[in-house]
Amino acid sequence: MRHLLLALLFCTGLAHAELPETDWLDLMPPEDRKALEEMPEISHDSPEGDSTFYGEGGLRQQDKDLPAVMYSAKTVAALDGKAIRLGGYPVPLENDEKGNSTLFFLVPYPGACIHVPPPPPNQLVLVRYPKGIPLDDIYAPLWVSGELKVEQVSNDLADAAYAMEAGEVRLVTDEDL
Repeated sequence: MRHLLLALLFCTGLAHAELPETDWLDLMPPEDRKALEEMPEISHDSPEGDSTFYGEGGLRQQDKDLPAVMYSAKTVAALDGKAIRLGGYPVPLENDEKGNSTLFFLVPYPGACIHVPPPPPNQLVLVRYPKGIPLDDIYAPLWVSGELKVEQVSNDLADAAYAMEAGEVRLVTDEDL
């Protein structure tokens, strides 16, 4: 009986453990990762005041001279339906009546909404989180856990190649580092 109780406690503890972190590069197929590695350095330095984020197509690529990988919506089929945990930065889209963000893009680096060039569609994840989370600072990193879907999402702001029904969204804390 004692061994059964210990096994049950061990399994219960595993059920509450966080998923391992998924790297953003894992969302790109191998040919995109290779093209990214071979790409020349791109400047992300543009003044925030020059941002076109809130204009139509704000997170879409505006510079047509960039390598093709910067426009890629190619996905990794094996990730469709997989439970993952991804760290990133929010670009809020919709709030509930309490002001909590319920729909946002998750991006791999802070300020993706104001720096040029923005990430390609396969580096944008539309996060649906009906419980909502207060997002007071878009420069504060988040952990987002849930089921990732290969889903082409297009709105006035951006195109994304993935979407997630988040089960948990939380701020990254000092203990995580």
